[in-house]
Amino acid sequence: MSDKKLQLTMTKSKHGRLASHQACLKGLGLRRINHTVSVSDTPENRGMINKVSYMLRVEEL
Repeated sequence: MSDKKLQLTMTKSKHGRLASHQACLKGLGLRRINHTVSVSDTPENRGMINKVSYMLRVEEL
């Protein structure tokens, strides 16, 4: 499962969000709107993605 990758794109601003949601974005490596990163598909990353899914576009690679 860890060899799979996910491509994440931040679609909404982090300003005015809960501190824990901002921390999830930082943990995933997302910095600004339309910033795209590639992360491994692990349970830890999936948990952060689920928490801020309303701000992300997720694609499997």
